[in-house]
Amino acid sequence: MWTGAELGLRQPQNGRTYIMYHGTTRQNARCIRARGFCQSPDGMLGRGVYLSRDLAKVRRYPIDHPENDKAVIKVRVNVGKVIAINYQGHPRQKTWHDHGYDTAWVPPRCGMVRSGLEEDCVWDPRRIQILENGRTYIMYHGTTRQNARCIQARGFCQSPDGMLGQGVYLSRDLAKARRYPIKHPENDKAVIKVRVNVGKVIAINRQGHPRQKTWHDHGYDTAWVPPKCGMVRSGLEEDCVWDPRTKGQRNRSREVTSLFVGRN
Repeated sequence: MWTGAELGLRQPQNGRTYIMYHGTTRQNARCIRARGFCQSPDGMLGRGVYLSRDLAKVRRYPIDHPENDKAVIKVRVNVGKVIAINYQGHPRQKTWHDHGYDTAWVPPRCGMVRSGLEEDCVWDPRRIQILENGRTYIMYHGTTRQNARCIQARGFCQSPDGMLGQGVYLSRDLAKARRYPIKHPENDKAVIKVRVNVGKVIAINRQGHPRQKTWHDHGYDTAWVPPKCGMVRSGLEEDCVWDPRTKGQRNRSREVTSLFVGRN
């Protein structure tokens, strides 16, 4: 597999696999991760999925959109047969796929893109594999046995409020999760073990933190309360994940995957 840095963003070679990026809104990114890419109906290179190996270029998109609502999706692409479209009015600028090409490539500094950065258009979305963003961790959620059965059947839902605002409350500390629900009969407690792709993380390490309940509005996917910071009476760590959708099923991408329900 080749990266843009290794190639100096030279023309993609036929049949090779490359890391590329797609810039979009946070809402569109969630849809793409859930359902996969679709062709844009038109554009500078006609129909296809627009990507770039240049991360700096992708971070500009959508142009003139608020920075805190932008998202970048990292992908792996088998480019197939590639054609370079290196000037406006190229005879195959929008018809390249009709001539047997799988990917059209606009070289950097060729005058076609205002930024001077390279661009790629991939005809078939099935050539594109979405890669994970963020690290994955094992976490735990303590609840009642009835709630655990509901979560296993239907998935997590956001809590409407809490110390960190909306989100799914979890902890990497099993001892902490086992305490919940507080003051509930021990024989009716359950712990759900989950695998979480945390995405972009912010540490909320004091009461009254300016982003304590607004962290998601500033582009974060997970808020983390460090242990022994004074925010949790037990002194144990806590996590709040904004997006409860799980990850791993084909053509679906979610943030939290339930692994099992255990008795305390």
